Amino acid sequence: MQAAPSRRPEITPAFRAEALREIRAFTRDWTARDDRLAALSYGATFILYFATFWLAVQLWPNPWLVLPIIVINAFLGVRLYVLQHDCGHGALFSTKRRNDLAGHGLSIFTLTPYRVMQSNHNAHHSHLGNLDERDTTEIFTMTLREWQAASPWRRLWYRLYRHPLILIPIGGIFTYVLAYRWPKNAGRIDPKGVILHNLGLALWIGAIWVFAGVPGLIIYAATVFVAACIGVFLVYLQHNFEDTWWDRKPDLNPARAALQGSSALDLGWWFDLAVANITYHDIHHFNANIPSYRLRACHRALRAKYAVPTIGWAEALRSFTLKLWDEDQGRLVPFPTNAPHVAARTA
Repeated sequence: MQAAPSRRPEITPAFRAEALREIRAFTRDWTARDDRLAALSYGATFILYFATFWLAVQLWPNPWLVLPIIVINAFLGVRLYVLQHDCGHGALFSTKRRNDLAGHGLSIFTLTPYRVMQSNHNAHHSHLGNLDERDTTEIFTMTLREWQAASPWRRLWYRLYRHPLILIPIGGIFTYVLAYRWPKNAGRIDPKGVILHNLGLALWIGAIWVFAGVPGLIIYAATVFVAACIGVFLVYLQHNFEDTWWDRKPDLNPARAALQGSSALDLGWWFDLAVANITYHDIHHFNANIPSYRLRACHRALRAKYAVPTIGWAEALRSFTLKLWDEDQGRLVPFPTNAPHVAARTA
């Protein structure tokens, strides 16, 4: 069956080939590592993480005081994960050895084995925007044509999977609490590291039990749950928004996929600080060598020269209503309101 003619909108000027080359050169000026800034970000986040956890234990069982501290501690846990992610790219400290040591040191508190995270995330970067490699994405996205050809059971599964009340809380717990304990590719990447990671995590939970008892375990479980929800909220918005970009080879342009296919979330200075600037995911994918402590300043400077789009709170929340990639329109769209099931067609 012949594909319908494309109705894609005009390419935004910032995503044209000439502008992409200029932006590539621009971002190189922001890739310098500063071990002092890295150590400050790393050390201060750890200190605040342990301090808020201790404070929550001390305030137990007053929920009106404990709950806000749990949320702050959860954001600090997300920030630790972003720093570990930075280490995986070799972008936090100035040397590979320092990044690897720091990344392994973070893994217990992010519930994420370092080498497995590094390998999976590098694959995600390599195949970003490629409709034929969607198994490397964090959030699976079905195309409109696939939806139209899907069985009722497949549609039901996908509706449940993409529902925010399932995707965020259940997806977050499954990913960080369960899936990373025995990742499917651990045998190929780092089985010893995963085993040691799990043992280290068991020791950390045991230490909480010894020094803080049941209240400590409850508080820890609550912070993990909230952090997992924040993590999936961010992961979803990083590539699931209306004007994201997907394509197939040979038409796939990796540079455009990185910059247009990733979002820039302008959710305020405090939110940026809490998540180590991973909100500026477009330039991170465009140039993964930019350290997290330079991402916000780089994006602000970039916006002064190019019309790089950003997403505020309203559009961010609306993005959760978008479910399918429409290849003809070149945008993410909601479920069709009146689309009967059609059987898959063969050529």
